[in-house]
Amino acid sequence: MTIRHGILGAAVLAVASLGASAKETIRVAHLLDASHDAAFWAIANGKVTSPDIEVEAKALSIPALIQATASKQYDVVQTAVMAIPRAASKGLELKVLATGLRSHNKPHSGDIWVKADSPIRSAADLKGKKIGVYSLNSTGITLVRIALWKKHGLNVSYKDGDMEWQEVPAPTIPAALASGHIDAGTLIHSQAFKAKESGEFRSVVPASMDNVEVFGVPTVAAVYVGYPEKLAAKPEAYKAFLELFDKSVKYAKAHPDEVFTAVGKAKNVDPKFFSEWFETYSDIPVVISRDDRVAIEKVWGFAKEMGILAEYPAVDDVIWEHALTE
Repeated sequence: MTIRHGILGAAVLAVASLGASAKETIRVAHLLDASHDAAFWAIANGKVTSPDIEVEAKALSIPALIQATASKQYDVVQTAVMAIPRAASKGLELKVLATGLRSHNKPHSGDIWVKADSPIRSAADLKGKKIGVYSLNSTGITLVRIALWKKHGLNVSYKDGDMEWQEVPAPTIPAALASGHIDAGTLIHSQAFKAKESGEFRSVVPASMDNVEVFGVPTVAAVYVGYPEKLAAKPEAYKAFLELFDKSVKYAKAHPDEVFTAVGKAKNVDPKFFSEWFETYSDIPVVISRDDRVAIEKVWGFAKEMGILAEYPAVDDVIWEHALTE
């Protein structure tokens, strides 16, 4: 057996054996984030294998993932939960294959942050303030707005609400906060980890924790999807991919010293980040739970109330019949 390695998050993640030409190849696009590199590491390094398929995975930015979803250039794409009804409204049918990001509903996952010396101390203090977010229309920011609305009673409208919302490129949000260009901001997970470690910023709204009360279940921000015609053409290959992906995530959690050290070195990230991410920020469960179904349909319902969505499908109608479920 030979193993074909690639650069984490960008190159080919594949396991090849004699007779590999007969194997199906599943091309996957996932979020450009070190945590996701860790999820695919066991596949990349031959720790988990399949006799039936090869997996080619590529890490993409959020805008690139949106483009990839529409172009159908990949077999499997990680996409926002909100993207499914939006795609359907444009005639693009997507089938949910796996749960991609499930919140742990603990501090610092989906929080709103301010400078350590800011006078802002609570959600109420955000009235009249400028909040910087990495994507106005993303599921993650929709979840933050839902927490402010349903838990704290704030008007979260982008047009005439209690706060001024400003889209800021994710890498520049900490600098925008530090300089006072924005009063508060949402940080991506690696930034939140650094903020907590440095003490330069502090959290004023634990949105994911607040949504425990609002949703009654852990929230789901992203899923992995496929296309009906591709799924119908090679269902066994997709089944094999889901089983392999599930094993890869489980391998990372079971071998943190090996996986997190390797990915941390490759990505120049403190290995401690990965342990904290999987334990307190989010999870990549792959298997779709009953609570995931509830969370997805609830966020669509709230989004409709907010005027973000005109309509949305029943969640059971968009889950692939052979997805791993519980």
